[in-house]
Amino acid sequence: MDTMTLWHITGWEFVALAFAALLVGFSKTAVSGANTVSLAVFAAVLPARASTGVLLPILIAGDVLAVLTYRRHAHWPTLWRLFPAVAAGVVVGTLFLVWADDEVVRTSIGAILLLMAGVTMWRRRSAAERREPEPVTSRAGRIKARSYGVLGGFTTMVANAGGPVMSMYLLSAGFRKLGFLGTSAFFFLIVNVSKVPFSAGLGLIDSRSLLLDAALVVFVVPGALIGKWAVNRINQRLFEQLVIAATVVGGVQLLLR
Repeated sequence: MDTMTLWHITGWEFVALAFAALLVGFSKTAVSGANTVSLAVFAAVLPARASTGVLLPILIAGDVLAVLTYRRHAHWPTLWRLFPAVAAGVVVGTLFLVWADDEVVRTSIGAILLLMAGVTMWRRRSAAERREPEPVTSRAGRIKARSYGVLGGFTTMVANAGGPVMSMYLLSAGFRKLGFLGTSAFFFLIVNVSKVPFSAGLGLIDSRSLLLDAALVVFVVPGALIGKWAVNRINQRLFEQLVIAATVVGGVQLLLR
């Protein structure tokens, strides 16, 4: 990890990182998936691989705030369905990072995000789309959870970009706004914390990156408060449209970056 670059960012670059940290807080309590913009900002200011290690503790701080805000709305059967597949995806993502370069990673994840957005929009136009979380015993629900879980674990490990994938899963399963936010809050807190040993082992997190995190994490709090205020003023239809739009933007920027 080229940590020396972390000591040489300009004032404007720090402002950009601070804004990205604020957007992380907003995305965790309002529009999940919007932090793909934060991913792009961090990767533009810092070396691409180093940026994932710096961003991870910022995401965990946002996850903690989201859990404190929406802890009563989590749907735990869905979480237990997802975790085994996500663990497999994290392992695959770790192995992928050992040999894949930045271009391969960006292209793969960008394509996956756009595919997931397209599938979700198609399903939403179908009269047969479900509006409630599928039963844990549903065979179709288990297959879908495993597929999205592996993709989510893979994308979150290689680029901290699991949010849009899981957003597409939760929307396709028919989650309403608060259930969506509560379930995703616990999901990403657990998953992101579990990624720390892998990221540290790959050299993506060290003492210097954590010092930059300490300077940036304070900006997550106002972002989370803005998100909590905004989410009560966004109706369900607009909320879902914003989530899908954020996913598309994230996929496109990963392909073009």
